[in-house]
Amino acid sequence: MYQPRTYRHWIKDKDLVSFHVALKETDLHLRAQSNLRREALRAIQKCRTPLERYIERHPSFLTALEPAPVAEDAPKMVREMAEAAQKAGVGPMAAVAGAIAEEVGRELMELSPEVIVENGGDIFLNTLKRRLVGIYAAQSPFTGKIALQIEAEETPLGICTSSGTVGHSLSLGRADAVIVLSPSAALADAAATAIGNVIKDAADIPRGIDFAQGIVGVKGVLIIKGDQIGIWGEVKIGALEEDVSPRG
Repeated sequence: MYQPRTYRHWIKDKDLVSFHVALKETDLHLRAQSNLRREALRAIQKCRTPLERYIERHPSFLTALEPAPVAEDAPKMVREMAEAAQKAGVGPMAAVAGAIAEEVGRELMELSPEVIVENGGDIFLNTLKRRLVGIYAAQSPFTGKIALQIEAEETPLGICTSSGTVGHSLSLGRADAVIVLSPSAALADAAATAIGNVIKDAADIPRGIDFAQGIVGVKGVLIIKGDQIGIWGEVKIGALEEDVSPRG
């Protein structure tokens, strides 16, 4: 069932142009220095078409819940998804939203040095200034109160979320939000799913942190369950201000 993405209305940064693009299951909210809607649509088609054709030939890629090998002639994005899944210990489609966000974002970077691509709570970000990324964690008291502080030199960066209490994506856990930072948005997406599967209640947060530390390529993680929070790695937290990008 479609769930309205109300967190998208939190956007308050005034220096970038916001626009929306949707194609089949891909529903992106983007910001750039100009309206690049047509270019974004072409970028979505460019990365989706090889993925869809690969799945037609290898349907198990779509349904696997564990890491799966891919054919030697697999498209670049399929290989990246499979590699991310292998590192995180999940099925390759756990990386698809982050992978598409990054593919589209990198295409648009040729036209706009500042690009933010949000795909169902998974973000690819390239910025020339500090950005605050607002955190949405369901009914947790942290929702709308804190933000990730991202510096320009840390980007391009993937910032991806898994939640067992928000949205329609498959999660075996009950975390309100698991947010992972990685230079690879595909890995951030897969890792967020894997870590989220560990969190059933707040007592599992330390175990989730330990799990995150074992995933090569993860720069940091933030885990929220109710009124409890756990943070590891290169994660900087700030209070919400006027210039904020939604996360969740």
